[in-house]
Order: sequence, then C-alpha cells, then structure tokens
Amino acid sequence: MKHKNITLAHGSGGKLTHELVRKLFLPCFNNTALSFLGDSAILNINGTKLAFTTDSYVVKPLFFPGGDIGRLAVSGTINDLAVVGAEPMFLSAGFIIEEGFDMALLEKIVKSMKETISFTGVDIVTGDTKVVERGGADGLYINTCGIGIVNDGINLSTSSIETGDKIIISGTIGDHGMAVLSERESLGFTPSIKSDCAPLSGMIKKILASGAHIKFMRDPTRGGLATTLNEIVNTQKYGIVIEEQAIPVNDGVRALCEILGYDPLYIANEGKVVIVVSAHDAVKVCNILKEDSLSKDAAIIGEVIPEPAGKVCLKTVIGGTRIIDMLVGDQLPRIC
Repeated sequence: MKHKNITLAHGSGGKLTHELVRKLFLPCFNNTALSFLGDSAILNINGTKLAFTTDSYVVKPLFFPGGDIGRLAVSGTINDLAVVGAEPMFLSAGFIIEEGFDMALLEKIVKSMKETISFTGVDIVTGDTKVVERGGADGLYINTCGIGIVNDGINLSTSSIETGDKIIISGTIGDHGMAVLSERESLGFTPSIKSDCAPLSGMIKKILASGAHIKFMRDPTRGGLATTLNEIVNTQKYGIVIEEQAIPVNDGVRALCEILGYDPLYIANEGKVVIVVSAHDAVKVCNILKEDSLSKDAAIIGEVIPEPAGKVCLKTVIGGTRIIDMLVGDQLPRIC
C-alpha cells in the first residue's frame, strides 16, 4: 500500500478505493464469488442462484432533498441486487446510533425505510442495534445486507460484452451528490436539486423480462458514471466511447457543477443504472425505460469499441475526444 494512513479518498469509490480493495481486502479474503467484485456476490446453493450484498451508509446530512439515510440505505441495497439480475427478497438493517440522538428523528428514518420498501416486495427480516458514546457516530450510521434470487437464464457479466454493444444511462446524472452537497453546505440553490434516491428493482425487472439481450448492469453510485464505466472496461480487451451531448444532466446540477468546478460525470447517483445491451436491442430497452417515471430521461450515450482497450473516451460537444479516468481524490465525501 502506498499510503500509511486511510484518507477520505479511500472511501470515494475512485482509484484509492480500488487500490484498497485489490491490494488488501481481495488478497486476504479471495474466493470465487468475491473475485468478480460485483455489486452483489452470486452464490450457487443446491442449484439455486442467490445474490448477496452488503453496504454501510454514513451520509451527511441525514436528511436531504428527495431522501434521507433510511431511504438511501434500503434503496441502495435493493439496487445492488437488482443490477446483477436478482429479484430482491430480504434485507437486514443494522443501526449504529450516537448517544443523545433524537428519538423522533430515528422514528422518522425508520418509517421512511418502511415506506420505501412497501411497494418492492422486499422485507426487512433481521437487524441489530448498537449505541456508541456521544460524538462517536456522527448521529447515525446504517448497515444493510440483502438477499435475492437470480432466475434461470440470467447471467450478466463484463465477459459477455462485445464490440458494438450500446451503453444506456437510465436518467439524469449527478442528482444525488449535488442534492446532498447543497443541503450540507446550505447553498440555498433555487430551484432545489432533489436526490434520485429510489429502489429500481421494478424498473429493472421490466427490461429483463423484455427479452432484450442485456449484457451487464451497474448502478453508478460513488464516483459517478465515469468511475462505473472505468470499472466495466478495467483489464478488458475493449473500451467505451460516450457522447457528451447525449448524457442527460438536469439544468440545476449542470449549473451548480459549473459554479463549484465539479464534473457531473463523477458525481454520485442513487437512482440510476448503467446498462450494456446488444446494439439491436438498445432502442427497445431505452423505450421501455422511458415509460417508467424513474427512468423517463433514459438515453443511449455510447458504445463499446475495440480501441483503446481498457479506456473510456468522451466525445466532447466541441468535437474533441478525451480520456475519462477514475479520480484519485474525492470530489464529495460522505454522500452515501
């Protein structure tokens, strides 16, 4: 490891996060399921394919336009199951609560979790509660784990991706990260930017049931769209090119990014999915997505190319092309 101490950037989802995973955690814990480093592990148990995932949420502030830490926690875990092709079934919820935390706020967060999963068919079936001394948890942290079933015939993998496949994003990018930042810094931006935080299992189920040849999916959370695309091409014999003009960005997000000097390509999302699909099915999938309120701004933004292998390229609005790499630092810490 190059660094002697952990920095915030190690939790950003960028290069330092990947270095930590590949040089420390993976060598120590390595096994077949873990080696794929997917959003969820795929486990074959007596002929049944299960998806299993876990995540911890340390967002600051706990409430933001469009959501809160509870809605974020259950949505994020449901989405991590759904993007590997699983039907989410069960969640756990672990609460680490700081001494003195307002009971009314905790009740509000728990009710938000209940409301969020109420239409997904998912149940919270187990959990844990710990309380730490005042100043020891920044209010509240939540850990969630999820289990889902992967139906026969679904096998999503980066190894299935071929040159010519199309890249789809299910909607506008950067909404969640900018909503959290705006609330955290009390920017008072008008109109207010709302997080896209939402469970996407129903939407994803529709496109999987359509018969379209879906190759791979991932939700572009920490590190945003740019990091997710780099994760797809990493060590592969193909690359990806995306069209800047085709990428949907809300006017408020674009304006705030320009003011603060951020690139929306690297801003976190919590209600979007990146889909790699065969070229002949791309329009079909995009049209299905546009019929859903959670993905009405879906767009085909690029394609898989043979060269440069392992790289993501952006065709800019002025006609140039540049490499889109993973960030080393952290634009926005504590956004999930």
